[in-house]
Amino acid sequence: MSNAISIHNLTVQFGKKCILNSIDLDVRKGETLAVIGPSGTGKSTIIKVLTGLLKPTSGSVKINDEEVCCFSESEWDNLRKHMGVVFQYSALFDFMNVKDNIAFGLRRHYKVGEKEVKKQVEELLTLVDMSGMEQMMPSELSGGMKKRVGLARALAMQPDIVYYDEPTSGLDPVMTMNISKLIRKTQKTYGVTSILVTHDMESVFVAADRVAMLYKGDIVALESVDTIKNSKNPIVQAFINGQEVTGEDKNEQ
Repeated sequence: MSNAISIHNLTVQFGKKCILNSIDLDVRKGETLAVIGPSGTGKSTIIKVLTGLLKPTSGSVKINDEEVCCFSESEWDNLRKHMGVVFQYSALFDFMNVKDNIAFGLRRHYKVGEKEVKKQVEELLTLVDMSGMEQMMPSELSGGMKKRVGLARALAMQPDIVYYDEPTSGLDPVMTMNISKLIRKTQKTYGVTSILVTHDMESVFVAADRVAMLYKGDIVALESVDTIKNSKNPIVQAFINGQEVTGEDKNEQ
C-alpha cells in the first residue's frame, strides 16, 4: 500500500526544548493512524507541521509524494483544500448556523451554487446523524453535536486527508463511542486517510487501524491496534492502562 504521508527525520525544536526528535512516520493511503502519548509529547505538533502552521527545524515531510517543508503559503493554501481538520473544541463560527458553518469552505474556495450547497450539506448532516438541523445555531448544540458539525464541515471540501485533534475531548463515554464510530464510518464511506490525535484508548480501539505512540519526542511504538494492545513495552502498557508513564527503556518493543 502506498503512503499518503511520509515523515523522515523530522525534528521540531524551540530553543533548547526538543518537541519532536528526528521521528520517522508513514501514513498509508486510506488508513486511520492514531497518534497517542502523554500530554506535551508533540502529538498536536505533528498536525501543525502537516497543515503548514509550523515549520519544522529539520527533516522531510512528503504529502502525496510532494515535499512540503519548503512550500510557500500559496502552495500550502492549495494543499489545504484537500485537507480537513476536526478541532478539539469544534471551532464553529458562533454567528453562523449549522448549514453556513458546513458550507463555509465550499463558498470560500469553490464556485458552488446554493442548490448544490444545500444538497451537500443535507448529505453530510445525514452522514453525521443530524438531518434537519441546518438552521440551528452553535449555542443550541451539545458538545457532541458540535463535534459532528465540525466533522461535516471538514468533509464538505471532499478532502483526501482528515486530521482529528482530540475529537472526543470533554465528551461522555456514550458520545465518545458515537464519534469514534463516526470516524470509522467516514473512513469507509469516503476512503480518506486520517490521523487521529488522542489520549482516549477506547476511541483508538474503535476508530484506528494502526497506532503510533509518542514519548519524550520519540516514537516508541508503531503497531496495529491488536498488536499495541498486547505490547510488551512497559511505557505503552502503562499509558494504555491509564497509569503514570515512567521509565527510560523507551525503545523496548
